[in-house]
Amino acid sequence: MLVYLRLFKESFSFALNALRNNKLRTFLSLLGITIGIFSIIAVLAAVDSLDKNIREQLSGLDSNTMYVARFSFGPSEVPRWKRLQFPEISYNEYKYLKSSLDDAEHVAYQLFVKRENIRNGKEIVSSVNTVVVSNEFEDIQALKFSKGRFYNESESNSGKSVVVIGDEIAKSLFGEFDPIGKKVRLYGQKFTVIGVVKKEGSGLFGDSNDVSIFLPANYVRNRFGDNNKNMNHIVIIKPKPGADVDELKANVVQKLRTKRGLKSDEIDTFFISVISGVQDVIDGMISFLNGAGWIISAFSLLVGGFGIANIMFVSVKERTNLIGIQKSLGAKNRFILFQFLFEAVILSVLGGVIGIIMVWIVAFITNIYIDDFEFILSFGNIFLGFGLSTFIGLISGVIPAISASKLDPVEAIRTGM
Repeated sequence: MLVYLRLFKESFSFALNALRNNKLRTFLSLLGITIGIFSIIAVLAAVDSLDKNIREQLSGLDSNTMYVARFSFGPSEVPRWKRLQFPEISYNEYKYLKSSLDDAEHVAYQLFVKRENIRNGKEIVSSVNTVVVSNEFEDIQALKFSKGRFYNESESNSGKSVVVIGDEIAKSLFGEFDPIGKKVRLYGQKFTVIGVVKKEGSGLFGDSNDVSIFLPANYVRNRFGDNNKNMNHIVIIKPKPGADVDELKANVVQKLRTKRGLKSDEIDTFFISVISGVQDVIDGMISFLNGAGWIISAFSLLVGGFGIANIMFVSVKERTNLIGIQKSLGAKNRFILFQFLFEAVILSVLGGVIGIIMVWIVAFITNIYIDDFEFILSFGNIFLGFGLSTFIGLISGVIPAISASKLDPVEAIRTGM
């Protein structure tokens, strides 16, 4: 056992001396493998971070939440020209579904409208994300408040001129003052601020609640009517806990088809998109990005591996005379083999370590300057980086090391003279 430990120690020492004596060559070899490891770990860490942040954005929603609209949230087999002929989901259909769906915990109505400007005296915030919804939206989205509340059913049904604002909007309009009960101007009218949504950070799917305002859907309906072409209508359905989602979806389809008087041979003139389906699309996207990252980074790793292999062959050629002398003095083949193999592995692992450190620096800087996106360098990715760099070193160095170990000592000394 001690013999093998001494063998490893001496081989490792010879490898380090060889790398120190050829600093420029060592640096160039490190560069290739460093770029390769940095590329693949950076891509994987970025995809993991994106995946985590997306799931956090969706965590407040029930994965079985349904969205009923004239458009689909995902790919559709219905031609675009036919989809454009579908009627909007009406307020009456929303009321009908709300009253007739026994397995639905909450049913909300939403209008997608253009951005608006909101003003408090001389302070104005332009192009604000305007969320026009019924009162049930609060429970579906699990909104949290730093001050005040959301509008109730009575305020929602009557279309009262009240508004709930995001954290950033509150700071922009009122600074450090309490906005609850204050008046703001919107649509040329005065609205009373009744709530401030708790700060949540930027959203990956459009604007976050921090830079949004919420007002009753019926206010907009009463002011602009239901047939305004600049508005899209949608019904949001949250199933009761334990409800059969497929059965509820089929029930929604049946009721809407009946309400619209569709015949059995006619297609649905609406779409039902489920959050879980959106998550499947996201999972597919994440898998695609991971695969693309591996493919792109594989080329960098390949170049780095070939660089190390090339350097090792050059090292064997340069030290042929030394190998012959070592063998003539009694060095075994495995001593020569380990000597060059260690040199390749050290090069590769050192390059991998530098690559991982570079990714950590990128993650550190990103997390400092981008508050709402957490860049994660997980232990799994660090371990993967070490494993890949070691594997590349072994693969790149094994053939040159074997060729060096099999040199005839007499021929090796003669070749070096």
